[in-house]
Amino acid sequence: MSSIPAKLIDTVLEATIAPSFTRIGPAVRSRLFNWQPIRSVPGRRVIITGANSGLGFAGAHLLTKAGAAVTVVARNEQRGTEAVDTLNQMAGADVRLEICDLSSLDSVDEFAHRLLAAGDPIDTLVHNAGALHNPREESVDGIELTLATHVVGPFKLTEMLRPLLRQGNDPRIITMASGGLYGQGISLSDLQTTRDYSGTKAYARAKRAQLLLSSMWDDILVPEGIESYVMHPGWANTAGVADALPGFGKLVGPLLRSPEEGADTLAWLATEPTAELGSSGFWLDRARRPEHRIPNTKSADQKTDALWQEISRMAGVNPTTAD
Repeated sequence: MSSIPAKLIDTVLEATIAPSFTRIGPAVRSRLFNWQPIRSVPGRRVIITGANSGLGFAGAHLLTKAGAAVTVVARNEQRGTEAVDTLNQMAGADVRLEICDLSSLDSVDEFAHRLLAAGDPIDTLVHNAGALHNPREESVDGIELTLATHVVGPFKLTEMLRPLLRQGNDPRIITMASGGLYGQGISLSDLQTTRDYSGTKAYARAKRAQLLLSSMWDDILVPEGIESYVMHPGWANTAGVADALPGFGKLVGPLLRSPEEGADTLAWLATEPTAELGSSGFWLDRARRPEHRIPNTKSADQKTDALWQEISRMAGVNPTTAD
């Protein structure tokens, strides 16, 4: 099939949303564009937060099969150990475990300092940890828990690990977002969703914040040789989806993607040369996708600078200045 019809079919599929986000998306696109297996990257150092289950675990498995040296970051030591043991048995790999609660700034600080003390370069840092919370909760630092886990903690971790990323081989940062961000912009006056709270609203806002902040990171990190990408997995069949949105899982049912299908783009972005990928972008199924679908989210782009300053303050860092 020639490239023009394939791109047209892909564009139409993307516009449909539901088929694009379900397992129909990768089933069609992998054939349209002749997807190749994930590139072999023996020894590539990859750190994945929240990799003890779901999409993070699936991504870790795909990358260990590709030969990467993966570090699983988990909040719970028992679950993390079980995941690492399983990955090592499945792939015959040498997967390592680190413990960190991304919602706690002290925990992030301790984790980052352990890595800095070890001094091993980082080739790929994957921000995947997160969850949808109902009812509203706050972190140990008094920050709404979704914002703390998805945005503030990863922001601090990115800034602290810049020296190790600069030493990496073709380094990049990948953030696991969600198609849910299409429905929300940013409210700077209520960044922590104190009014009319719902878990889905807080989650979508946090994912929009990830996308906006990644564009700023790109401006800062590209001169240092580090790229920053954001992706979403489509609608995947994970325990997190089942727990947080049980009705949705039952409705979509067998059309949900497997965790491996949802994590494919994560593994692909982690292994393809950045010279071929280019810079930045919001990705699904190995291609850049629109950042907006409804007009009222576009105003969020104008709030990026203010969001950056507020998240910097919350995280207690000043990433606008190179080391």
